[in-house]
Amino acid sequence: MLKLILALGAALPLPAFAADNYTLDSAHTYPHFSISHLGFSTMQGRFDDTSGKVTLDRAAKSGSVEVTIKTASISTGFAKRDDHLKSPDFFNVAEFPTVTYKSTAMRFKGDMPSSVEGNLTISGVTKPITLSIDSFNCGTHPMSKKDVCGAAASTQFKRSDFGIKYGLPAVGDDVKLVFEIEAVKN
Repeated sequence: MLKLILALGAALPLPAFAADNYTLDSAHTYPHFSISHLGFSTMQGRFDDTSGKVTLDRAAKSGSVEVTIKTASISTGFAKRDDHLKSPDFFNVAEFPTVTYKSTAMRFKGDMPSSVEGNLTISGVTKPITLSIDSFNCGTHPMSKKDVCGAAASTQFKRSDFGIKYGLPAVGDDVKLVFEIEAVKN
């Protein structure tokens, strides 16, 4: 009888362990960037309106990331510069209201994600970009008691690759982009 039960059990499909799905917490998620300003200083800015989702399957060492950034939410701390960055010289927010990042692969070192490969779309131009995950932590949020993951991921790219060429070479071409995220488990 035991052999029959074991044989039947082996013939049945094993339950699939679902990946965990997370929604970005827009109040605690922001991409920020830095770029050379005339070679004298490094100008910094951020985007204040970001949404997206993360799927994470640590057992299978896989996952995905989708991020949407509203370009009109750019903030550098100086309204006149922000208005210029929203213009056709830079982000052209009227024609291109979003920047998106969609992953194609997630790499792991041990149980922890270490990088995400994907496609970054700025001003209608899509290019492959790899994000290095600089920090990653999951746990129970001490106040909401919900499962949360947080990460910092960074990359560097040339803005001219996305057709944003205003002010070159005085205003730098190399952009450092950092995603600081918190995501709540669905």
